[in-house]
Amino acid sequence: MPAPRTYVDVHILHTVPPANLNRDDQGNPKEAYFGGVRRSRVSSQAWKRATRRHFTERLPEQDLATRTRRVAGALAERLREGTALDADQSARLAGALLAPLKIRAGKKAGDTAYLLFYGRRQLETVAALVRDRAAELVALDDKALAAAMESLPIQEAFTSGHPLDVALFGRMVADLPALRVDAAVQVAHALSTHAVELEFDYFTAVDDEASKGQETGAGMIGTIGFNSATLYRYASVGLHQLRHNLDTDEDAVRGVQAFVSSFARSVPSGYGNSFAHRTLPSLVAVAVRSDQPVNLVSAFEDPVAPSAGIAAESARRLAREHSTAVRLWGDAPDHAAVCHAFDDASPASGPLADAFGTPVAFPQLLTGLGDHLGAVIARSAVPAAR
Repeated sequence: MPAPRTYVDVHILHTVPPANLNRDDQGNPKEAYFGGVRRSRVSSQAWKRATRRHFTERLPEQDLATRTRRVAGALAERLREGTALDADQSARLAGALLAPLKIRAGKKAGDTAYLLFYGRRQLETVAALVRDRAAELVALDDKALAAAMESLPIQEAFTSGHPLDVALFGRMVADLPALRVDAAVQVAHALSTHAVELEFDYFTAVDDEASKGQETGAGMIGTIGFNSATLYRYASVGLHQLRHNLDTDEDAVRGVQAFVSSFARSVPSGYGNSFAHRTLPSLVAVAVRSDQPVNLVSAFEDPVAPSAGIAAESARRLAREHSTAVRLWGDAPDHAAVCHAFDDASPASGPLADAFGTPVAFPQLLTGLGDHLGAVIARSAVPAAR
């Protein structure tokens, strides 16, 4: 019997000053039309990468994954550790180990045809399958070496023991369904809650040496597109899928907490040195549901007016949309919590309390979420399926 469905919805309001977080093919901030007006947009891929980089900086390197075409080269390096193999021998053995997976080769020697997302411990597991016999195996001819590889559990090494980032964000290998890992996380494109106009920063750079010679004018002239916005950000984590992808339920609860923390605290780094745009959200709300994920972006189809106090009005609308959805559909969340920066005098304070409960500090939000998910798992009495 599969684990019951449990979705953790994360709703964030995040005000960003002038910035170019995620550029388009013209180098300008990405945009989208929504509700009939142009909005600032940050792609889901950009914020997922920022999130993954945030929590990878806080976890042991061996517990993480890497995404690369150079998996054969990485495996060859592992094989040289603790063996007497030279570079050519380790490369040949690495190629033989990967051959049973039937991963298509890339254009460059040692590369795969596409990026492969794998755990560092998984690669070590593969290397350990042959490290004690490395000298014996490389002495075999190609046919005998290939036959020896067929009996090893190489595929199993890549389909178990997934690190947190693979378990959360999944892995797609188009021509090898056995290596696919269904993502536990869905991330929406972030959209501004209000209309946004693209602006340009005209800048010059002075040639220090030229100025000594009394030369006038700039050494360089350019422009950078930017905008500023209060963004609505949304993501959903399927606890049941994460339990399936990971080895233990305890890892699954910690994984949800790690994702929510890093998703809230991360910011894409585009033009970071030019704009120093890192800010913290003004609101983070979580809702645990057993029916389906619910994105509340429709709260902002009618764009917030610039005169309204954008962040506070956005929070009020978000709370109202959540309460309306619960009233109309009858699908109240099993658990809800909110952390926000609006004081009791703010018009958003009352609606937020009605929708998500009394506000708490962010560490308390994570602790309460973890306690609730632990109780959900305990009630299910179903071990994580493999």
